[in-house]
Amino acid sequence: MTAARPLLRLAAGLAALALAVLLGDWQAGYLAAWLTLLALPLGALPLVAGLDALAPERFAILRPALVGGLRLMPVAALLALPLIAVVPVLYPFATGTPAATPLAAIWTTLPFLAARLVAALALWLWLGRRAAAGRGPAALVLGLHAVLATLVSFDLITALDPRLGSSLIGLLMLVAWSGAALAAALLVTRRPEAGLLPLALLTATWAFLHFVQFLVVWSANLPAEVSWYLARGGLLGRGLSLAGGTAALLAAALTLRPGPWTTRAVAALTLAVHAGEMAWLVTPAARGAFVVTGPDVLAGLGVAAVAAGLAPMLAPLRARRAPMDAKVAA
Repeated sequence: MTAARPLLRLAAGLAALALAVLLGDWQAGYLAAWLTLLALPLGALPLVAGLDALAPERFAILRPALVGGLRLMPVAALLALPLIAVVPVLYPFATGTPAATPLAAIWTTLPFLAARLVAALALWLWLGRRAAAGRGPAALVLGLHAVLATLVSFDLITALDPRLGSSLIGLLMLVAWSGAALAAALLVTRRPEAGLLPLALLTATWAFLHFVQFLVVWSANLPAEVSWYLARGGLLGRGLSLAGGTAALLAAALTLRPGPWTTRAVAALTLAVHAGEMAWLVTPAARGAFVVTGPDVLAGLGVAAVAAGLAPMLAPLRARRAPMDAKVAA
């Protein structure tokens, strides 16, 4: 029965995705769900590399769970394939909108975007294997990751709704992804309170970056950028903002008296907020407002179930590759 569980999860996930496609308007939900999945390995990457370099003994208990997040990178790379059907529907440059500059006319083309995304995923797979094996240098891993994350954030998030030309998007995604990855790791770690302080710092930084970006746009009265935020307002958007602020405040307060169950509760809230954040960034570009539909929910459940099914199936391939990587390193 245990061996059949991955197949059952995979079948259930594919059924949910198929139903979402049949209902229509599934592309935005799929992109948001895929970005949430991608956040787990990409957020774990700088944490593993950085903590190995700075404080390996102090955070050793967190490493297995973070490395588990890193091992979702092949799954996320495979689930990028449906983006072939997503990009032509959602992105303005793919639907005939003229480019704003000559450089944008070259940069925002489907072949060039596909080539950049494939190259970024391949590099992340390589960096993830190095970080999981404890092979540095950390500066190489962190530097390449920062560049790749900034470019991919522009390609997949900023280009989706160009009204917000924020230079903070790369840094914001780096912090958000690491916060999501650490929150997910704390949910399965035996002593999660060991990671509460880093989670509080990441969540506070993430909230501050969002606040600064909003403050600059609103105080400067930039019409296009203001309309970007208005499309992401409403009851759902305000609720997400309150949940994010609550997560940041609770994480900071609990550092005074951390406990396993309270830490897991804050981690669960933080992970849910970051998943909602991906939908908040993506769905209004297609619909003009932040709403979550049935196909969005099905796409999210489908991606989660397919990932849960594929991850154990790919584990034997990773195990066979490990001795080869060790020989290369030697």
